[in-house]
Amino acid sequence: MPLTIALPSASGAVETYQMGPPARFPARSVPFNRQALAALHVVPDISGAYDPWQGGALDWDATLSLRHRIWDLGLGVAEAMDTAQRGMGLAVADAMELNRRSILEARARKDQPVLFCGVGTDALADGPQSLDAILSAYEAQMEAVERDGGRVVLMASRALAAAAQGPEDYARVYDRLLAGAAAPVIIHWLGEMFDPALQGYWGHADHYGAMDVVLDLLSRHALKTAGVKLSLLDADKEIALRARLPDGVRMFTGDDFNYVSLIEGADGATSDALLGAFDMAAPAASAALGRLAAGDIPGWRAILQPTEALARHVFAAPTRYYKTGVVFLAWLYGWQRSPLMLGGQESARSILHLAECFRLADRAGLFADPDRAASRMETVLAVHGIGS
Repeated sequence: MPLTIALPSASGAVETYQMGPPARFPARSVPFNRQALAALHVVPDISGAYDPWQGGALDWDATLSLRHRIWDLGLGVAEAMDTAQRGMGLAVADAMELNRRSILEARARKDQPVLFCGVGTDALADGPQSLDAILSAYEAQMEAVERDGGRVVLMASRALAAAAQGPEDYARVYDRLLAGAAAPVIIHWLGEMFDPALQGYWGHADHYGAMDVVLDLLSRHALKTAGVKLSLLDADKEIALRARLPDGVRMFTGDDFNYVSLIEGADGATSDALLGAFDMAAPAASAALGRLAAGDIPGWRAILQPTEALARHVFAAPTRYYKTGVVFLAWLYGWQRSPLMLGGQESARSILHLAECFRLADRAGLFADPDRAASRMETVLAVHGIGS
């Protein structure tokens, strides 16, 4: 008998929603022909004196278990980035310990999975900073990751966005960081829709002007750059930058609205992936990438396209609160025991938003255990006075 659940709707009414069957995603049969990393969230430890508005400690077992789940699916992991609440609840010491532990976990696996670790300037105090202080903050984190044997993602810096007087200041900072990197890094250009403090990054309010700054940087450091992760939620801008990248520098799409077409590509130009959306859609992403590598384009689209509808909802404005939907879905899937988040961020989205997350995840076939998903959703609805 079909499973049904009473869900609130935008009209204010409560509707009966009939759930579909879980997808039976095909197992990988060939190696992927795209690099694909999931930017992963963290799980707080709520067993002790948990004070959510003050951040809180991590549940290391649950957090690292999620990394192994993603690696088991053949995906790589992008660690300690914005999906992990970097700058929105994750303490700097915990971010660096997360990088360290993930490096050790990856090295201990026989399959040697892909792992890149986020480094930034979040150790700096709030307020004006000099370029030298910003460089020192970046370098300290980069040295720590490289000392442990990790690969680096250079995250965009709020401090640099505030301090830079123009493109030349970005060039000074990134020139030194790239020159000193032990191995090629991924440069992360995170747009202001994800973090308003990053408005005007690279010294230009216009994204196309900013592209020229990035490309000038890459012309000097292509051998030290594994790729650029672009998170502007604009497919045309990604395609424009992708077409101009130096040979050997990859485009890692961070476009959680348009990743299906961007990864698939056109006329031989394709994007790899570094996506928060792949945290919540990892089983589908793994299966779809297998179909893409096998040349089955209809199969690729059929599996992954429904997850893009979910991602467009989860990453809707204000986009910086997308982590709430990602974590909520991980709880519905049974991947962790609570939907609570660092900094109390589980409250950043409405019950209507979460109900739509449920519908769209169900339509994408992502609930491997529909009964558990429905039961947990009903618990949350009851707390909100719906269905009780």
